[in-house]
Amino acid sequence: MTKKNIQTEIDASFLYQQLAKHEEDELIASVYQKMSGIEKSHAIAFAKKENINLENIFIPSWRARILNTLGKIFGYNLLLGVMMDTEKSISNAVLSSKKKSNRQIDGTETNHVKILQTILDKDEGATGDQITKFEKRHRTMGGNALRAAVLGGNDGLLSNFSLVMGVAGATAGQDGVLLAGLAGLLAGALSMAMGEWVSVKSSQELYENQMQLEMEEIETNPEGEKLELALIYMAKGVPEEQAHRMAEDIMKDKEQAHEVLVKEELGINPEELKGSAVEAAIYSFLMFAIGAVIPVFPFMFTNGLHAVITSVVLSTVGLFLIGAAITLFTGKNVWYSGFRQVIFGLAAAALTFGIGKIIGVSLLG
Repeated sequence: MTKKNIQTEIDASFLYQQLAKHEEDELIASVYQKMSGIEKSHAIAFAKKENINLENIFIPSWRARILNTLGKIFGYNLLLGVMMDTEKSISNAVLSSKKKSNRQIDGTETNHVKILQTILDKDEGATGDQITKFEKRHRTMGGNALRAAVLGGNDGLLSNFSLVMGVAGATAGQDGVLLAGLAGLLAGALSMAMGEWVSVKSSQELYENQMQLEMEEIETNPEGEKLELALIYMAKGVPEEQAHRMAEDIMKDKEQAHEVLVKEELGINPEELKGSAVEAAIYSFLMFAIGAVIPVFPFMFTNGLHAVITSVVLSTVGLFLIGAAITLFTGKNVWYSGFRQVIFGLAAAALTFGIGKIIGVSLLG
């Protein structure tokens, strides 16, 4: 166990503690407190195994402090989502490592992903309303929104940087670059927005259709649906008699039965259908445009070689910052991730600049 892995446990303990401090529901706060304690105990055990002094190790990393700051600004639902995504990444890495080394998979590899829900399920006094509230908090924003923002900005910057350099190569950085860059920004942002709108809208329509069909099945064949529900519970390990009794109780209320069957049989959570396709489209447009404007910005005030160099410098800084931001989810070294992003971005820009140069020379010739 390396110091890096121990630091991961320390950061998790710190972040769960922050979630507990800012949680109004006492039961959910207690879940976070327990998770913090579990992660801290792991760090202590690993440190003792590696003979590491315990006095100075419980200091959160820069990554954990930044995530906490983002939680203060955007809300701690975002922080919970990032934590869950991090736990999933870690569990996947452990599973992959065990498979490669032919070590036995014992089922504990995904415990951290499941443990929050497990604690809620087993904690005396936990109500369905509290469990639903906890799940909703995880879905509200989560790490996916932050990751989408970072990747959306990356798409805009990388694609428009390559476009701008291609046109600059063909025109020696003259006036046509600004027009092409702005056109690329607008076209790319609109394309991203439309794609996101279609994706959200089509998913909503598909799920709504499936939910409507499920309601029709409940009304026309209640006995069949009751049997299906009992089988679902049996598949989860509930004894047959108890499963049938649970299904019978649920089917007494048609609306409740519909809600349970939609979730258990179709795997659809109705809360996820409430997202606005228009909001998603606007969000995608803005994230792409923010990234795409960086390489174009210098050409708004100057042109020629000076504008090209300034564009490259600004885009390089932007690429590094995006690479660094990605480490919030991956936990990788910030310098490695940042410079990797820069190398790939500059390589793509150099390639398009070279192609533009060849095209420009051939047109002039």
